[in-house]
Amino acid sequence: MPKRLLQGVVVSDKADKTVVVKVERRFTHPLLKKTVRRTKNYQAHDADNRFKTGDQVSIEESKPISKTKSWVVIGQEAPAK
Repeated sequence: MPKRLLQGVVVSDKADKTVVVKVERRFTHPLLKKTVRRTKNYQAHDADNRFKTGDQVSIEESKPISKTKSWVVIGQEAPAK
């Protein structure tokens, strides 16, 4: 099974080798037919402490690294124009 890839924004880089990434997903509500935004925070492994708050990053699913960390930051997204 392929590993999931998500894009999001780093909201915290206070922990060592860990960043918190906020991922937003959009979907159409089944009854109201309105686009709804939902966000979720993921803790991701950042071994080099390269990423700072506000960076757009991609994260990839991995084996569990700790109790709450099972994602790895794989790179920084280019800024939107």
